[in-house]
Amino acid sequence: MAVPGIGASAPDFNLPRDGGGRVSLAEFHGKPLVLFFYPKDDTTGCTAESLAFTALAAEFEAAGAAVIGMSPDSAACHDKFIKKHRLSVALASDEEKTTLQAYGVWKEKSMYGRNFMGVERTTFLIRQDGTIATIWQKVKVQGHAETVLEAVRNLAA
Repeated sequence: MAVPGIGASAPDFNLPRDGGGRVSLAEFHGKPLVLFFYPKDDTTGCTAESLAFTALAAEFEAAGAAVIGMSPDSAACHDKFIKKHRLSVALASDEEKTTLQAYGVWKEKSMYGRNFMGVERTTFLIRQDGTIATIWQKVKVQGHAETVLEAVRNLAA
């Protein structure tokens, strides 16, 4: 599936999350949501990205926004990842890849001449009304969380 466009309704989801609960898009109606998709728990880039969002968690909260990371890893894997790196962001598990596909981030990738399916690192800023405000595709981790925080602050202004 293609990535939904800016102004489109964000695709709904209701998925297992770290800690044994579930998380859904509907829970965040009325507040901005940062939804960052990443390939795999406990890899270099994914750890750096999750740590960057964790470091700014209080600032996102002060700006009125929630932050959720999502990957195809299991909720149990997320629990280990959170514990190991002391993460404070919620992590949703999409083992069936339905939400990853709905957001258009489950794509064919290539590494060392080998093609495979995987998550393209992408972040969505979803407005209070559930529409997509901003999309960052093929994210480079360095400075990304700060850029997203600035966009959240501008959204609230």
